[in-house]
Amino acid sequence: MTKIIFSLVIALFLSPVMAADNAGRNPANLQLASVSAVVVDANSGEVLYKKYDNMVKPMASLTKVMTAMVVLDAKLPLNEKIRFTKDDRKAINYYHSRIRVDSELPRGEVLRLALMSSENLAAAALGRNYPGGLPAFVAQMNSKARALGMKNTRYVDTSGLSHDNVSTAADLAKLVAAASKYREIATYSTTSIYTANFSRPRYRLDYVNTNPLVRYNRWDVAMSKTGYLDEAGRCLVMKANVDGKDLLIVMLDSFGKTSPMGDAGRIKRWLASGNGGSVASAAKDYQKRKIASHLASRATASIR
Repeated sequence: MTKIIFSLVIALFLSPVMAADNAGRNPANLQLASVSAVVVDANSGEVLYKKYDNMVKPMASLTKVMTAMVVLDAKLPLNEKIRFTKDDRKAINYYHSRIRVDSELPRGEVLRLALMSSENLAAAALGRNYPGGLPAFVAQMNSKARALGMKNTRYVDTSGLSHDNVSTAADLAKLVAAASKYREIATYSTTSIYTANFSRPRYRLDYVNTNPLVRYNRWDVAMSKTGYLDEAGRCLVMKANVDGKDLLIVMLDSFGKTSPMGDAGRIKRWLASGNGGSVASAAKDYQKRKIASHLASRATASIR
C-alpha cells in the first residue's frame, strides 16, 4: 500500500500538466513522442511547456555540448593540430569511426565534427588533449554544470557513449541557453555539411549534420545537438527562432528515429494554433513503460 501511495505522489509531482497561457495554448493538448521535454522562451525565461522536465535520464551525445564549452573556456588554440590515437579509440570502447588512428586535424575542426556530426572519436581526442587529460576535463565538465545550476546533471566522459552521463530536460535548457552564446558552438553545431581535411596521412571525409532540421535548412536554428543511445532514446536540443520568438527546446528519450523532428513540428504547430497533434500508439506505449519504470525506481529508492 505504501508503495502505491508513494508512486501516486511521485506521478502527481512529475505531472506535465500546466495551466493554459494567455494565447489559449493548453499544454495538455500537446502530444509528444518524447518522454521528457521542455520549451523555454530564451529571452524572458518563461517556461512555455514542460513534460517530466525533472526526470533524470541518460543524455547520450548531448554530452558533447558541455565538451565544447569546456574546450572553448580553456581558450586552447583552435588551429593547433590534434592527433587521433589508439587511446582515443579505447576511450570510446572502439566504437565505429571513419577517422584513421595517427591522423591529425586542427582542434577547431575536431570540435566542429563532434558537434555537427556527433563524431565520438573527435570528442575523445578533445578530452585527451586538455591540460591534465581526460580526468581533469571531466572534472571541469561537472564544475561547469554546477556553475550553470544544473543540479541533476553528471558527466563521466566527453562523448556521451556512457549511459552514466545523465541530466534532465530542465537542466539541459540551461545548457542550451549558455552554449548558444558561444559563437563557435552556434556556428559549428549548425553547419549543414562539411569536408574535413586530415593530415598524416592526407585524406578527406565528408560529414553531414545529424539534425535534419538543420541539414535541410527547414528551421531557423541558432544551436543544435542530437543524441542517441539505447538507454537514452532519441534526443534533441535546439535554440531556434519560431515565428519570431527565440526558444530553447529540449526533447529526451523520443521513440523512433524521426520522432524528435515530428515532436518539433508538433511544438511549432501548438505554439501557433494550440493544436498539439497526435502520436502513434507505439510511442504512447513506449512512454508508459519508461515512465512506469522511472516511478518504480523512485519509489524503491525512497523506501530504502
